[in-house]
Amino acid sequence: MSAGTYNLIIDQGTTFTLDITIKEDDVVKDLTGYSARAQMRATKTASSVAASFTCTIPTPANGTVKMALSPSTSSSMTAGQFFYDLEIYTSSDAIVKRIVEGTVTLTQEVTR
Repeated sequence: MSAGTYNLIIDQGTTFTLDITIKEDDVVKDLTGYSARAQMRATKTASSVAASFTCTIPTPANGTVKMALSPSTSSSMTAGQFFYDLEIYTSSDAIVKRIVEGTVTLTQEVTR
């Protein structure tokens, strides 16, 4: 399974959430034993993280990962373009799978 591409537009200073349901061979993947993580960086090779999404797997059997970025996190960032990816992984990174990747356009907040 190779990572899909999905570009995001996030309005600075707002609550951002995205639910992604993972399927393998058109069947929902049971995510029991998995965790998820996602980061944004200014470039794909940047050593510093611009922001980390909060990732949860509310019901592992449903195969859905919830990615969230808080209003305070996006407000503290400079508007512009970033890169991100979302991975699922097991304990000690025994299994790591990149699920989705793409760009993030963070639009400038006016009301503060």
